[in-house]
Amino acid sequence: MKLSLSTFVYFRYPLIEAIQRTAGHGYDGVEIWGGRPHAYCDDMDPRRVADTAAVIADSGIAISNFIPAQFRYPVNIAAADDRIRAGSVDYLRKSIDAAAALGSPSVSLCPGFSLYGQSHGDAWDRMTESLQKLLDHARNMPLALLLEPGNLMETDLVVTVNDGIRAVKQLEGVMGLLPDTGYLYINRESLSDVVDRCGDIPCHYHIDDNMGASDDHMTPGEGKIDFDIFLGSLAGSGYDGFLAVELGFQYTADPDPAVKRSIEFLKHKV
Repeated sequence: MKLSLSTFVYFRYPLIEAIQRTAGHGYDGVEIWGGRPHAYCDDMDPRRVADTAAVIADSGIAISNFIPAQFRYPVNIAAADDRIRAGSVDYLRKSIDAAAALGSPSVSLCPGFSLYGQSHGDAWDRMTESLQKLLDHARNMPLALLLEPGNLMETDLVVTVNDGIRAVKQLEGVMGLLPDTGYLYINRESLSDVVDRCGDIPCHYHIDDNMGASDDHMTPGEGKIDFDIFLGSLAGSGYDGFLAVELGFQYTADPDPAVKRSIEFLKHKV
């Protein structure tokens, strides 16, 4: 099992600096955040893609995943408004293209949410229609698409892992899942059996901590989550992919200490 870090915690740093610091702290991989000032799709021209790829190669680490900026605002692939939904899908298509140009093995997608007056069923159908369009767009690309279950503060559609399993099984083609330990804990889901529940669905995992009340994306080991059984089941399953640390905005003013604490904690666990 390999460790990576989402560049989001280096929100106040250029992407190249974030990659170099991630490598300097000993991570095996870097999860590229697709928002500004990092790898926003409209900013990733061929020169910037080439420069970023060169720094990653020189740093000796791999890209573990690409995360378009999408939770909460301004993207909603389940929107009843055709213009909002189409614009959201178009943005994610361009983000997938940017990820493919960088050589990312996967792109994570968020499920969107229903609006007041929109039925849950209507929002679900529009979400799955949008996901199918994105899956079709990426069909011949050398990367996977991953659906990330969230929590009730961010989505009312794909909240639990079982919601995610239901969604991806409706689609034509293979879409994976991205379980996040923080969401699992807030949703009162069992971390002990999440690996077994996903079965043969391709998965990539985020790890972060919280106190059980809100999605704080704390450094692992500083909240209330007991990771031992989850990490043991992940290792026992033969999982050889990345475990990606995803830290919150509260660390962005001075990220290095939290980045260091995270890898020191996890290296004693995996």
